[in-house]
Amino acid sequence: MYRKNRIQVRAVAILAGLLLIAACREPEVAIRPPEPTRPPHRYDIEYPVMNYAGAVLTDPIARLQERLKNGQAKLEFDGARGYLTSLLRELGIDPKSQLLVFSRTSGQISYISPETPRAMYYTDDVYVGWPLGAPEIEIGSMDPNVGPVFYTLAQEERAAVHFDRQMDACLGCHDSYSLTGGGVPRFIVGSGPTGRRGEQVTHEGWILVDDRTPLSYRWGGWYVTGTQGAQTHLGNWVIRDPAELMKPDLSRTGNVTELSSLIDTDPYLEGGSDIVALMVIDHQTHLQNLITRVNFDTRTLLAGHARGDRDEELTPELRTEVRVIAEPLVEALFMVDEARLTDQITGTPGFAEEFEARGPHDAQGRTLRELDLSRRLFRYPCSYLIYSDAFDALPTVTRRYVYRRLASVLTGEDRSPTFAHLSQDDRRSVLEILGQTKPEFAALEIP
Repeated sequence: MYRKNRIQVRAVAILAGLLLIAACREPEVAIRPPEPTRPPHRYDIEYPVMNYAGAVLTDPIARLQERLKNGQAKLEFDGARGYLTSLLRELGIDPKSQLLVFSRTSGQISYISPETPRAMYYTDDVYVGWPLGAPEIEIGSMDPNVGPVFYTLAQEERAAVHFDRQMDACLGCHDSYSLTGGGVPRFIVGSGPTGRRGEQVTHEGWILVDDRTPLSYRWGGWYVTGTQGAQTHLGNWVIRDPAELMKPDLSRTGNVTELSSLIDTDPYLEGGSDIVALMVIDHQTHLQNLITRVNFDTRTLLAGHARGDRDEELTPELRTEVRVIAEPLVEALFMVDEARLTDQITGTPGFAEEFEARGPHDAQGRTLRELDLSRRLFRYPCSYLIYSDAFDALPTVTRRYVYRRLASVLTGEDRSPTFAHLSQDDRRSVLEILGQTKPEFAALEIP
């Protein structure tokens, strides 16, 4: 699957690297849509039913902006990090999710280098990028209805703090076809050979990363702390001589448990860039991008035929099209084609424990968030993003189809080779967990 990523990335290779956020400035619009006199955005032409530029947003940043406006929240400014610490607290983001990326894949590239990597922090539906000393914090936020939305927050102390929504300058990177047509907004994680100034040494090696990408191709341009045994990755590798590309020695850059010998970590909230947090973000962004694509395509299909979003309102032909659109999401929820692990992964303390604790848990204490990290990422191979607001906001016909397909696989009715990686115990456990933690799924009549 990584070969597909290579092909896809050629068109945007110079932009790929961070799943967030080409920083840019527009008029101070906070969460308000662009001015009516502005030319319509490409999405509003291709997907008018989505109303991407003008919709009332309910993503985490839009909700925080409303709380700030009503006096229910306050962002505090400190001289060293500006609004960062207070922003993470208000968004419920654990600082131990910190990732450090030193590739210059941001609009604020002059602040990013191997010596001064950009810090990233995230939770289930929002990502915060903090280039050290830069004038803006960069944010990508998952709106349940329109998918990824991008913002900046000026690092200037103000009485009334507001977020600036960003459009084309960010979407030039964060669109699946770089705004050439037919794309949808997306989060991106990239990997490739990175030089001593944070530059891309060659475009040929740059790929977009998800949970299907072999570990050996991941995290070029990122710092990585934790151990992975005999497996290799591209993290911590700063290319000082192009000749290194011909015969890289990755034994020196793997199994790094702290970064103090590589960079000064004092300015950052944490001292590491956790390998487990990187693996989770690779999976999470892949699912969120698929949910967005399914949502855009299905709602546009239904609107084009003036149909509602329930099975009984669809013709057989439309029903088939809906299923074709949704099936890749079914496979991704079951982590089909996930890159297999051949050795134990161990992260730095804190992130994994907090991540698993979020649940939900069934009566036996099991959760889809439980990590495996020896054979695969999760112990129970069904994505926790089935609990997300974005999944719940999918058209009813899509959710019902996905639930029926999940039940078909989990009960053993579907034993096709696509799902051969699911053992009988996997299927039984996931079926039981979903039955107790996902009420809409539990309401199905399962034989």
